Amino acid sequence: MRRLYLRIYLAVLISLAVFALCAGFVWRQFGDAGPASHVFEVAGTLAQNVLPPAGAPKAEQQAALERLAANLRADVALFATDRSLLAAVGEPLPAPASSRDRGGWLRRWGPPAGALHLPDGRWLVASVPRGHRHPGLPLFLVVALLALAVGVGAYPVVRRLTARLERLQAGVESLGAGDLSARVKVEGHDEVARLAESFNRAADRIEELVGAHKSLLANASHELRTPLTRIRMAVELMKDGADGKRTRDVEHDIAELDALIEEILLASRLDVVTEREADEEVDLLALATEECSRYENAEVEGQPVTVRGDPRLLRRMTRNLLENARRHGVPPIEVRVSRTDGMAELRVYDHGPGIPDAEREDVFRPFHRFASAEDRGGAGLGLALVRQIARRHGGDARYLGREPSGSCFVVSLDASLSPAR
Repeated sequence: MRRLYLRIYLAVLISLAVFALCAGFVWRQFGDAGPASHVFEVAGTLAQNVLPPAGAPKAEQQAALERLAANLRADVALFATDRSLLAAVGEPLPAPASSRDRGGWLRRWGPPAGALHLPDGRWLVASVPRGHRHPGLPLFLVVALLALAVGVGAYPVVRRLTARLERLQAGVESLGAGDLSARVKVEGHDEVARLAESFNRAADRIEELVGAHKSLLANASHELRTPLTRIRMAVELMKDGADGKRTRDVEHDIAELDALIEEILLASRLDVVTEREADEEVDLLALATEECSRYENAEVEGQPVTVRGDPRLLRRMTRNLLENARRHGVPPIEVRVSRTDGMAELRVYDHGPGIPDAEREDVFRPFHRFASAEDRGGAGLGLALVRQIARRHGGDARYLGREPSGSCFVVSLDASLSPAR
């Protein structure tokens, strides 16, 4: 977009330059045939009255020409009908072209000169007297100044138009980046202004729809907790008289539903709140060690790396990675923490069947399940939350395969603002 105003402005300047060149060319080609041609004819008639007849000796014509040149203070040359030189005073002047049949300005390098066609067929050529200018020079100068003035005046007009387009582009990019409150100022009453109005209306509608969706999701999640609590209380009351296996299955289902609701609420909150609720220094190795202590077959190694962020979110991210490895992998689970080029890396390995190459990115989509995979629990939100939390902390999450089998999930976090250890 920043190049658009330059292209428009250059197009205006090039158009002006072409116009000036064409105008000058037309004037040079046809200017003598206009009103100025009558002046040259009158001057030719007067000059013939001053000069001796065409048949006079060359000495007499030379003397008359010298008197004329003295009065004009200019270089003068007299040519016969066949363009041969009869007399000359001062610097040599060119003879009129054989194709010329009327008086006018001669196209030549150096000081401008005019040719007078005398009624008897002779040609009188004289340069412009010292201190005078060719009448075409002011015209070219005026055209050039006019083109320059239009060019200078066109710049703010073009720049104002493209600046509005740049602001509209910035608004679209902000909306695309997740800022649903992004709007652009409506300026003027032209097509760009109508485009800005259309963008603002679309942004209002998108914000309204997304807000309604998030509100519905949050309310539904909260409402689900009420019957869930009642079911939990009922299970506790019937625990003594019910079958133990069935009771355990119900408790497992309740725990899974409770975890799903919690993950939905967290995902909704991450969508709505763009800023971190806490910003503290967190030792990623210590946090990973604490979370691994919850699992029997989890091993941790690496170096202490400090990152700035929300400890609760970072803990949830690590726990989701470990839980994913427990559900879909084969023990042991290996965790490694390192620091590389200002980024902290958390790697979680397992020895499971791995993920097909075609589905490496799909694993981070919410509620995604592999068609060929064995159902081992989970709602499909854990890894999606891992990527959301990583990006909230200036990093990202990705999947790497492992040979001969297994999976490796890598989370990179921005550690440039934290001191290295």
